[in-house]
Amino acid sequence: MRHEQGQRQGDGRDRRTVLADAAIGVLADAGVRGLTHRAVDAAAGLPLGTTSAYLRTRQALLTALVRRLVELDQGELQTMGEQAPVARSAEELVDGIGVLMRHRLTGEGRRRSLARYACAVESVRDPELREILVPRENAGRAAVRAFLAEQGVADPDGRTTTLLACVDGLVFDRLVGGGEVGADEIRGLVAAALRGPGTP
Repeated sequence: MRHEQGQRQGDGRDRRTVLADAAIGVLADAGVRGLTHRAVDAAAGLPLGTTSAYLRTRQALLTALVRRLVELDQGELQTMGEQAPVARSAEELVDGIGVLMRHRLTGEGRRRSLARYACAVESVRDPELREILVPRENAGRAAVRAFLAEQGVADPDGRTTTLLACVDGLVFDRLVGGGEVGADEIRGLVAAALRGPGTP
């Protein structure tokens, strides 16, 4: 039986989106081994067999989960980039990055971060997932690149990629090891992005 994406919940999400959102929560809470069709049914509050009817294989479930995760992350970064004031100094950029990092270490942001890193590990052996997870353009990334270019950084694209990868690594470190991210740590990453090659 073919299931249409037009079947919607009361909150406007179609059934596949509901299942993908539930799968993100299951992955964050129970890990990769706990991600089963049955667990997603229970998390979504839907009848047993619903997930397997829409997403028949584990691969289909993982792919839907990762696509939804990227969609949510992109939407968040786009909104933050559009709403945040343009950084006029390194300290303002530090503040903006701090807001993003705190969001990714608390509440729903933390659960999405846990799911994201679990998917990143899975993508090492899965080219399809790896392609979906490739960093994409958004207003947040563009704002960082624009600031670095304004400061005269020789390779703003490359420096932006490196800076955001370091930020991502710091979030991962705090998720695994606990603790908060200090402003001085972010300040150090931004200072490194602003330094020229070979500058001590």
